[in-house]
Amino acid sequence: MLPDRPQAEARPSWAEQRLALALEASGIAGAWDWDAGTDLIHGDERACALHGVDAGLGARGARGAELLVHVVPEDRPALDRALAAALVGRAPLNISYRVWPPGGDVGWVMLRGRVLRDAAGTATRLAGVALDISEQKDTEAALRESEARFRAIADTMPQAVWSTLPDGYHDYFNRRWYEITGTQAGETEGGAWAEIVHSDDRAVTWERWRHSLATGELYEVEYRLRMADGSWRWFLGRALPVRNSRGRITRWFGTCTDIHDIRRAAEEREVLSHELSHRIKNIFSVIGSLVSLSARGHPEAAEFAQELRGRIGALARAHEFARPHSEESRPETGGGTLFGFLGDLLSPYDPTPGSEKRIAVEGEDQEFGDAAATPLALLFHELATNAAKYGALSVPTGRVTIGVGCEGEDIVLRWRERGGPEIPCPPKHEGFGSRLATISVQGQLGGRMTRRWPREGMELEVRLPRAALARRPREQP
Repeated sequence: MLPDRPQAEARPSWAEQRLALALEASGIAGAWDWDAGTDLIHGDERACALHGVDAGLGARGARGAELLVHVVPEDRPALDRALAAALVGRAPLNISYRVWPPGGDVGWVMLRGRVLRDAAGTATRLAGVALDISEQKDTEAALRESEARFRAIADTMPQAVWSTLPDGYHDYFNRRWYEITGTQAGETEGGAWAEIVHSDDRAVTWERWRHSLATGELYEVEYRLRMADGSWRWFLGRALPVRNSRGRITRWFGTCTDIHDIRRAAEEREVLSHELSHRIKNIFSVIGSLVSLSARGHPEAAEFAQELRGRIGALARAHEFARPHSEESRPETGGGTLFGFLGDLLSPYDPTPGSEKRIAVEGEDQEFGDAAATPLALLFHELATNAAKYGALSVPTGRVTIGVGCEGEDIVLRWRERGGPEIPCPPKHEGFGSRLATISVQGQLGGRMTRRWPREGMELEVRLPRAALARRPREQP
C-alpha cells in the first residue's frame, strides 16, 4: 500500500536525497526552503554554516530575521528587495551579499532560488541554494588590485601602452597615448586607432597586426602617428600575447615607442656615408687613372700596372660592401653575407647573366662583418686573377668551387680549381700577390692558409676564427 500523504511528504524523495548528497559533496553549497504557509525557512547544515547560525535552527525552521542575522547591515536592504521581487514574480532570485559571523571572517554568499506557485499564481514556496563565493570574490578583488597597479605603472611610462582582447579589439590605452595623440578616452578603442596612423603606413600595419593575431607571433612594425599638434612622428609598435595555462591567448599587451629622432639621425648618417663613399670611390678611380697614365711611358710596367688596377678595383668593391648602410642602401646581392660578398667581388670573372657560372660558392653561408671585407677582397681577387691568367679560368672549360663550412670555432674556406691546364709541379717562387694574400689572412684576420698543387688544379684552404667574420656592433645615435 502507498503511504498516506503526510507520511510521503515527510519522507525525502530520491531526487531530494540525491540533491542533498551532491550539495554535501560540493562543500560550497547548501540548500534552503521557505514555506509561505508557515513563513519558516529550513536550511541544511551547509546553508546554516554559510550564514553563521546553528544547524539545529535550520533543521527546525526559523524566521528570515533569525537565519540572516549575520548578513552585513549594508547588504541587507538589497537582499530584502531581491527576495520581495522574486516572490511577486518580477525577477529570479540571484543575489550576492556578505556575512560576518561573530568571531569569524567576512564571507561572501550567493543566494539563488526559484518560486513555486499554486494554481492561482500565489507563491507557496521559495527554494534554492546558498553558494560560498568567497574565493571567487577574493580572486576578483586581487584582479582589480592587479589591474590598478598595472594602470598606475603604465601611466608613468614614457611610451604609449595599450592592450587588446584576444581578437585584437583595443580596449585600453594609457595616459601617454592620449597625451601624444590628442585623442579622448575611448575615441581610439576597437579599430579606430588606425585612423591616426599615416595613410602610407596603414596597410602594412594592418597586415602585420592581422598576421600576429592569426599566429600568436611577436607584433613589430614602424609607422607614423598623427600627434596632438597635427605633425607626424615615427613610432615602433610592438606587442606580445599573454597566454593561460592551456596556451590560449587571453590578452595582447603592446607599446608605441617614439623613434622619430633615431630615424632622422640614421637618415642623416646615410646621406653623409653615401657622400663620403662617393668621394672615396672617386679617389680609387683617380688612383687607377694615375697608374694607367704612369705606365704609358714604361711598356715594361704595363703588366704590373694592370695587376695594380685590378687590386684597386677589388678594394673599391670591398669598400662599397663595408661602408655603413641603411636597409634601403644595402647592396641587394651582398645582403651582409659571405656568399653575397663573394658573388659581388667575383662577378667580373663570370660570364654574362644566363650563362653557366664558372665560379660556384657552396656550403654554409655566414654573416659577414665589414672588418673582414678588405683582406678577403684582396685574397679572392688574387686567387681569381691567377686563375684567369694561369689556372682554371684561363680556359673555357675551367671551373672554380669555393666551399664554406664550420669546423669547431673555425670558419673554413676552400678554393678548388678544376678543368684548367695541368700543373706539372708546384711553383718554385711565391709572387707578390701570394705574399699579399698571406698577409691578409694571417696578419689581418688571424687565420691560417694552406696551398696544395695537385695536377688537376690548385687548391687552397683558409681557416679563420669565427670572430674574424663577425659583425662589429654599431653605436646607436
